[in-house]
Amino acid sequence: MEQDAADDLDDGLLAVRASEGDEDAFAVLVRRHSSRMLALAHHLLGSRTDAEDAVQDAFLSAWRRLPEFQHTASFGTWMYRIVTNRCLSTLRRRTRPLPLDAVPEPATDPAGSPPHVAEIDAATAALTAALHKLSPELRVCWVLRELHGLHYEEIAHVTGSSEQTVRGRLFRARRALTEAMRPWR
Repeated sequence: MEQDAADDLDDGLLAVRASEGDEDAFAVLVRRHSSRMLALAHHLLGSRTDAEDAVQDAFLSAWRRLPEFQHTASFGTWMYRIVTNRCLSTLRRRTRPLPLDAVPEPATDPAGSPPHVAEIDAATAALTAALHKLSPELRVCWVLRELHGLHYEEIAHVTGSSEQTVRGRLFRARRALTEAMRPWR
């Protein structure tokens, strides 16, 4: 398949072609979805290296499992589920919490005043710490909804739970984060 032509195809058709062994079609899918999957993994794991490993493993797994892809959800939602499961497995294997200094510093406006920049950095660190105190299940739901904009139905599919469970987890995550960030109001 010619690369330019593949770029114009929708994910469903590319997934079908990839399941038939078309490596170029799969390469287009990887290119389309890798940045979002990497952002998701990084938010969940807090480590760029761990995130890259998780996403690479997830795409390898997806390549092997493409013939099983049912097309009941979009390819992107399917990948969110695979990446989320990889990240949850990694989080369960961890024996120690991630140190805060392992989380990259946010980009700051060079024109911002030093006190303002310091306040933003401290608030970001507080939010990062609060996120990492959430259980992995709550963190996954919050990150998928608030940072990746997935709908409840998509999050339910990704996490393998009901929409009602997703709503409950989001409620608990938001309540915990609101409480943790109360000093910053």
